[in-house]
Amino acid sequence: MSLEPSTDHDHVHLGNVFSATCPCRDLLDVVASKWSALAIGALLGGRMRFGELQRHLDGISPKVLTSTLRKLEDYGIVDREVFAEVPLRVEYTLTPLGHEAGVPLEALRVWAESQLEHAQRTEAARALV
Repeated sequence: MSLEPSTDHDHVHLGNVFSATCPCRDLLDVVASKWSALAIGALLGGRMRFGELQRHLDGISPKVLTSTLRKLEDYGIVDREVFAEVPLRVEYTLTPLGHEAGVPLEALRVWAESQLEHAQRTEAARALV
């Protein structure tokens, strides 16, 4: 048995999101949705309560936010902590996986915001149709 560091990738299993049967595709679908990406971005700033998130994510309905947070929690991206207080207090934070997902999503957000003029032109052109 060699004591040299292994250069093979026996322990690294990469998915293939182009395959219909790869479970990574479901993870990508959850993380890449508009509201999930925005919720993850908001939570990069730290712990938030439901109402804070809803105000931060201008335009999201309580129903959609609840559904989004549940999916993110199911996939281990968001932690939900309930505090036994009156009134009940619930706070959301990113898990380590959520922070990891936040890195490329933050870069995508910055890119999208830098394309404001393009987005405005596209929106104006669509309004003419």
